Amino acid sequence: MNSKIALVTGANKGIGKEIARQLGMAGFTVLAGSRDQARGEAAAKELVAEGYELEAVQLEVTDPASVRAAAGRIEAEYGRLDVLVNNAAIIPQGDDAVSRIAGDVLREAFEVNVFGLVEVTQAMLPLLRKAEQARVVNMSTSLASFELVGDPEAPYSTMLMLGYNASKAAVNMVTVMLANELRGSGILVNAADPGNCATDMGGWDAPRTPEQGAAVAVRMATLGADGPTGVVQAEEGRLPW
Repeated sequence: MNSKIALVTGANKGIGKEIARQLGMAGFTVLAGSRDQARGEAAAKELVAEGYELEAVQLEVTDPASVRAAAGRIEAEYGRLDVLVNNAAIIPQGDDAVSRIAGDVLREAFEVNVFGLVEVTQAMLPLLRKAEQARVVNMSTSLASFELVGDPEAPYSTMLMLGYNASKAAVNMVTVMLANELRGSGILVNAADPGNCATDMGGWDAPRTPEQGAAVAVRMATLGADGPTGVVQAEEGRLPW
């Protein structure tokens, strides 16, 4: 197989689906990870009909058995992985301010957004190491920026979602530490901020389209060998953390 292989988690809708589409447009063979197999297959069928090389992969990031099975399938069928986009994430129902958030809501955010991301990354690293120049892209957010959320004049300071904000700040640290760990290996690791996009998560009145948000991640996924690593890339440049 001559085309590069990309795995996108949470790819059955929203930004994840659009990332899969744009990677397909760029000539990748895309593995569209989805917690729900039926929804994943429906999204894959749509993108295949548009002419892209794409296959649905059942992948529940919080289920170690599902993650191992996905990694085993990719190894058996493709032998390597060129790009991993850790897109699957949630804003848990009941997300709230520090003084009010329930413990189980906070745990749910970290289970999906942090622990699941790390579990998937660990499982896919042996496959990424087999690629000539692999890329890892973790989806982040402006709401994970200490500078922006800490500014009382900024709108970010009024968005009281400890579960989402704190878990995505942890994703930024995962990104930096993995980038440091893999420095010199040929694997670039970055976090991408798609901005506030019109999706189920962002709300359909959000100012940016899923296409615009996905393009940020795709740029990170297709960086050259001299590209940056360990940064958050926003639609208007790098964001402070």
